[in-house]
Amino acid sequence: MATLLRRASLRRAIASAAAASCPESYRQGICGSTFHCRDFATKGSKKKTKSSGTDSGEENMSKKDLALHQAIDQITSSFGKGAIMWLGRSEGHREVPVVSTGSFSLDMALGIGGLPKGRVVEVYGPEASGKTTLALHVIAEAQKHASYCAFVDAEHALDPSLAEAIGVDTSNLLLSQPDCAEQALSLVDTLIRSGSVDVVVVDSVAALVPKTELDGEMGDAHVALQARLMSQALRKLSHSLSLSQTILLFINQIRATVQTFGGFGGPKEVTSGGNALKFYASVRLNIRRVGLVKKGEETIGSQVNVKIVKNKHAPPFRTAQFELEFGKGICRNSELFELGLKHKLIKKTGGAYYSFNEQQFHGKDNLKNFLTANETVAKELEAELRRLIEAEAPKKQEAEDDLLDDLPEEIVRPETSSEEDLAAVIEA
Repeated sequence: MATLLRRASLRRAIASAAAASCPESYRQGICGSTFHCRDFATKGSKKKTKSSGTDSGEENMSKKDLALHQAIDQITSSFGKGAIMWLGRSEGHREVPVVSTGSFSLDMALGIGGLPKGRVVEVYGPEASGKTTLALHVIAEAQKHASYCAFVDAEHALDPSLAEAIGVDTSNLLLSQPDCAEQALSLVDTLIRSGSVDVVVVDSVAALVPKTELDGEMGDAHVALQARLMSQALRKLSHSLSLSQTILLFINQIRATVQTFGGFGGPKEVTSGGNALKFYASVRLNIRRVGLVKKGEETIGSQVNVKIVKNKHAPPFRTAQFELEFGKGICRNSELFELGLKHKLIKKTGGAYYSFNEQQFHGKDNLKNFLTANETVAKELEAELRRLIEAEAPKKQEAEDDLLDDLPEEIVRPETSSEEDLAAVIEA
């Protein structure tokens, strides 16, 4: 026992002497394992910091955002670039490109300056109301911008001399007179998919006869055959139209149906070709002749009223009036005269005398001839009218809103489904 105590005291003395002579080396020798463990922990933390730096973008995103980005990448890889996009961040058209109708008042009533590109447009009305004339004016305006146009003459009744008088370049106009509805709609689909035609006019929907009806006997009943064909065609054409920015203008006729239930039994006007065209059309124009233009005893034209029954780009149910001269088309100078008189840019001094641009004119025809001979003056008048109409539009809308606030609300019955009936109730 005494021997063990001597050895322990000897070891303590040796240790105290070594610590006194070299304290740093003693501490490192005794605690070296602890420091090595600390260095190892420090190296591991550095590696972890580097890996977290690479994934900092994913960590900053929430789980919902990360899942959305993965879904967008999967859709893009599966269906191609442009299959899905952010609406506000895309490089698409903020303003819809348009083609003028040839009528100044109708362009202003449409709210965007013309007919929208890449959309379906329907023009319908009774006979001899100016439907084909309006379509030819749209073609003429498109050709002014070096655009190619096509006219599908299903009625086989196009007059080339009238088209040339309106301003259509017939040498650069594609014309087709198809045998059946399937042929007409197939070639329309081919033209639109090409992406090189800006305006395609189909005249008219009522004349698109299905092949089954042509092969059948006279008097055979074909229930909703044309309506199903139009519905299928519009389903196929809607996507191609948006890509090619082509205006597909359908001219349609009206038919009278006798109501036996839910009304007084009076006739009701409907368009032919089913209801699909009503849904797919972005703009629907109801054109009607409301009067005649006479020069002495001779009738030289007709007064036309166009009601915008449907409009996806501006408020609908606006109207526009203009004159159609037989064999010439829309009289634009007559529109400028009437609008200038309304906005007091042209003043009536008394009798048949008018004052414009510090000049006196006797009669409306002399002033119209002056505008025809001086295109620069006519363009200046048009620009001033456009500025006045655009400036008055917000004030007019505020006045209408204040008037509507004072009126009691009226509920339209569910049986009233057509746009014309709804407009009549609203106007009443």
